[in-house]
Amino acid sequence: IMHRLVCCLLVLPLSFFYAHRTLADTVAADLATEGFIQDMVDRHGFSLAELNVLFKQAAFQEEVIAAITSPAESKAWHQYRSIFLTPERIKGGADFLIQHAVTLKKAEEAYGVPAEIIVAILGVETRFGLRTGRFRVIDSLATLALYYPPRASFFRRQLEEFLLLAREEKFDPLTVYGSYAGAIGQAQFIPSSYRRHAVDFDGDQRRDLSTTADAIGSIANYLKTHGWEANSAIAHRATPKDDQTLQRVAQGYKPQVLASELRKSGLQFVADVADNQRGGFIQLELETGPEYWVTWKNFHAITEYNHSPLYAMAVYQLSQEIRAATSKVAQSP
Repeated sequence: IMHRLVCCLLVLPLSFFYAHRTLADTVAADLATEGFIQDMVDRHGFSLAELNVLFKQAAFQEEVIAAITSPAESKAWHQYRSIFLTPERIKGGADFLIQHAVTLKKAEEAYGVPAEIIVAILGVETRFGLRTGRFRVIDSLATLALYYPPRASFFRRQLEEFLLLAREEKFDPLTVYGSYAGAIGQAQFIPSSYRRHAVDFDGDQRRDLSTTADAIGSIANYLKTHGWEANSAIAHRATPKDDQTLQRVAQGYKPQVLASELRKSGLQFVADVADNQRGGFIQLELETGPEYWVTWKNFHAITEYNHSPLYAMAVYQLSQEIRAATSKVAQSP
């Protein structure tokens, strides 16, 4: 039933969806909501009456649609970089790293992820926990699941995961706020990631990403689960040997080409990596022209957090700046 209802939704023009303000404004939305609710009752044992009450309180959010159709990752690299690599964010990262040094060291020892990488992700995602989102998660996910056909299937799954998460962690789904895409807490995990990768890092018997310790441990666990290797390379600047080099090297951030082959193709880079280590190759646009990078397995692990090489590069470069700023603080009298 749900599949048929979703198909009906997908054939309607976007203007039909975006013109309405609440989830009950259209017959199609009503039917899709009823189908989703019944599915949650049948497969997961939710109360039909309780879900009906919950969804009557979920509201369409036009801002959510506007935000998801204009993501920051659509910007050029030099524009994207300027958002995150600022003096204020670098200083904030250094202060955060010093303040939470014990917890970050514990995470690094447990998962092999450097403290500055964890801090940089927190810096990019929520300004070190200061901005965790202003949209009610139930509104964001319901809006995208029912009113955004291009990714309706993905967000229906996240809506399902969110309700399961609320039941497991015993919180009221109407009280949780997050990003326009339904990401939650200081670590900004989508509900499926929250359920699978969040950890209780402060020992209070709860996985709560609104707390700094759980956010730190969960980010480290997430990266480790997605292939992070301790003491391994992330990315290195590269210089094409000649004009033909770019034609010989396949571009992409996934680590698919042996380092030896990247060098044979004409890429010149200084990196302490074995010839049999696999890497990728990306081109980023600066105001003055392109710059080139070889990317390794740990870079790819960061992209599992956000499937964008711009995101991973911002995290990597911010982490380097934070580490340098922290060292300066430590060395100052």
